[in-house]
Amino acid sequence: MPRKSAAEARVDEALHILEAIHFPLSLKTPAAQRRLARILLAVCKLTPKTPWSATAIWEGPDSWCPRSRDIIDFLNANYGEHISKGSYDDIRRDNLEFLVAAGLVLKSPGKPNALHNDPTRGYAINPGAKELFRKFGTPAWQKALASFRADYPRLDETLLRKREQKKIPVTLPGGVSIELLEGSHNEIQKAIVEEFLPRFVPGAEVLYIGDSAQKTVYIQKERLQELNFFELAHDRLPDVVVYDPKRNWIFLIEAVHSSNPVSHLRHYQLEQLTAKCTVGIVFVSAFKDRKTFAKWIGEISWETEVWLAESPEHMIHFNGDRFLGPHQKRGQ
Repeated sequence: MPRKSAAEARVDEALHILEAIHFPLSLKTPAAQRRLARILLAVCKLTPKTPWSATAIWEGPDSWCPRSRDIIDFLNANYGEHISKGSYDDIRRDNLEFLVAAGLVLKSPGKPNALHNDPTRGYAINPGAKELFRKFGTPAWQKALASFRADYPRLDETLLRKREQKKIPVTLPGGVSIELLEGSHNEIQKAIVEEFLPRFVPGAEVLYIGDSAQKTVYIQKERLQELNFFELAHDRLPDVVVYDPKRNWIFLIEAVHSSNPVSHLRHYQLEQLTAKCTVGIVFVSAFKDRKTFAKWIGEISWETEVWLAESPEHMIHFNGDRFLGPHQKRGQ
């Protein structure tokens, strides 16, 4: 496995800190979690090689207190991002507000009465989190962590309690039960497992089920590794991965509610990611009904399959040279 870059290793460290204070990372996708960690590093004024002991803390008007636009510039320059200048509101709303709520970051510490849309409003690391960051990686960090936890409430408990949701029970082949958060996307995933698989993949082994809110819900890592499946931490995993031992096929299934069918680009990406996989690959887009499918029909890639939960006995084959089954890989 290639060695991680200094930038990615530093992002991993920031995520470790967020996990340690019980930040509700499960509310974000893996890619969004890493973006959040990079934004935190920008507020800390830490490049990939700057030591944690040099974290910039708010100590007065001359302290590092970047605006959201400054954060974008910092990330583009130091962490290989390509964020547009117009994304400043997303940086603030989807990331900085969470970090403020967690007690890690102060909003407009030098201008407490700044208006919501004041372009000069900045963000700085809370002095209360000084030791949490500057002691990271040292023997004194656990003490600093305990102190921060004692002073600031757990944001996961605060937010998740407000966002309590009903769960959808799903029974996997073999009788194993899991739960997905209630929602249209996960209703389709339930139908995939309980309606699609018994009809079209009898004897299936479910190897992975994801959930945008809960990240990985169910995974069989060793089995996937045996099949030379791609890096399991990759943020481009399909929604459901299923192995058919009888035919030696893997099914990569996308549950499509509002995004991400197996389009021409998605098909190509998944082919690249599974290039070393030792079994045949079948690509499936699953929709709730014809009405939803009709919105996406123009994007569905050839040599893939479509299944509708409202008509579970039928398949739609965008089939090149065959019905259900893996196709020859590109270049072969």
